[in-house]
Amino acid sequence: MKRIAATISVVFLFAITSALLLAQEENRFEVKTIDLGKGISMISTGAGGNLAACVGDDGVLLVDSEYAPLAAKVKTAIAALSAEPVSYVVNTHWHFDHVGGNELFAGDGALIVAHENVRKRMKTGQRIEVINVQVPASPEGALPAVTFSDTITFRLNGEEIRVYHPEAAHTDGDGVVVFAKANVIHTGDVVFYPGYPFIDISSNGSIDGVIAAVKGILAICDDETKIIPGHGPLMKKAELEEYLAMLEAFRAIIAAEIAAGKDLETILAEKPTAELDKKWGDKIFPPHQFTEIVFRSLKGE
Repeated sequence: MKRIAATISVVFLFAITSALLLAQEENRFEVKTIDLGKGISMISTGAGGNLAACVGDDGVLLVDSEYAPLAAKVKTAIAALSAEPVSYVVNTHWHFDHVGGNELFAGDGALIVAHENVRKRMKTGQRIEVINVQVPASPEGALPAVTFSDTITFRLNGEEIRVYHPEAAHTDGDGVVVFAKANVIHTGDVVFYPGYPFIDISSNGSIDGVIAAVKGILAICDDETKIIPGHGPLMKKAELEEYLAMLEAFRAIIAAEIAAGKDLETILAEKPTAELDKKWGDKIFPPHQFTEIVFRSLKGE
């Protein structure tokens, strides 16, 4: 099958090296913190994935750790929230805009925690095939020291924090983080909002897995739940329902095209998702790339 070229925006998100970001891009990004109540904050830089922090007398639990060059800025932002150190870093998956700061926080004494497949993928070089990017193995100090296969629960700062693994969705190592008392959920990259998501089919991710994972998140939401997506602004349940409807509609369109015997190049040329593209296209990932991802996912390629 002919390779569909990745756009500049996608290559920037996944393929920019730490050295280049440090040398040329670091000063572009400003850490922003949103207080979600009950000791939970959403932290974002506009570069990598969204983070979350649970702060209190027991220490700090941090969800994800950003690109490596921006981790020091994140550390400074956390210090403004709490004088206590980061005790735990929970990685939602292995991509380096979510685990890049692991080594810094681990060096300060934090325990890195993730699904067992996150450690496996970080420990060896990986290739993200759809965007033609090779990712080197992570240094030993960045690897998760504690791994889980299904769920793991933390109890600190008066909060119960449950991390559960949906079946392979964005990757095969996803973790959804639920702050039960604060009624906050960090979805990891199961959710990109408000646009088409990236699904790493090289890491066993799939459109069907993402749809199932979003349904699972919705099942534990109510109208007051604050939802932190992997990328994008803070969400409510209604917005996540809208996101799910888009995923299901897009999948149905591409499945019908495949059933009609059309190949990827024909589907791309005919643009059968044009109506969806008007609202969701080019905000995060472009329509042609999401089309390729869904096509290859459904074809098992």
